[in-house]
Amino acid sequence: MRHVLSAIVQNVPGVLAHISGMLASRGYNIDSLAVGETEDPNLSRMTFVVVGDERILEQVAKQLEKIVTVVKVVDVSSQDFVERDLMLLKVQAPAGPRRSEIRELVDIFRGKIVDVGAEEIMIEISGRENKIEAFIDRMRPYGILELVRSGRIAMVRGAQQDERVPRMHSA
Repeated sequence: MRHVLSAIVQNVPGVLAHISGMLASRGYNIDSLAVGETEDPNLSRMTFVVVGDERILEQVAKQLEKIVTVVKVVDVSSQDFVERDLMLLKVQAPAGPRRSEIRELVDIFRGKIVDVGAEEIMIEISGRENKIEAFIDRMRPYGILELVRSGRIAMVRGAQQDERVPRMHSA
């Protein structure tokens, strides 16, 4: 089973290396990892996608909570949540009907063309994992030259008071 975990961590050097190293050393496989600053510049949010049963999920959460720089861990996937991936994809697109077909598919998938070259175009697309995968499948016949994905980000819906992270104050 696929689980989405969110860890609020102190925004200090080495946190990502420490956490990913700890998980790897214990044999936990991370399918996706995204890290970014939060509304509080002292905190970052790490979003993990971990595959495993409830026991694996519980162990990963316990290991994360032991780390001093981890403020809070939430199993996002156990709640009502919104998740997104971001992808940039470069595809062969010589001028003519093939380029027009690609533009039409980009529109259908609500993507954006962000760069145009003589023989290729770069597309930005965001959405749920299955949307991204479907778009990749539709682009393969055109010749994917390069592809990069951000990793999953997720947020619990609504203003659930118990899921808010306490503000940290500098001393």
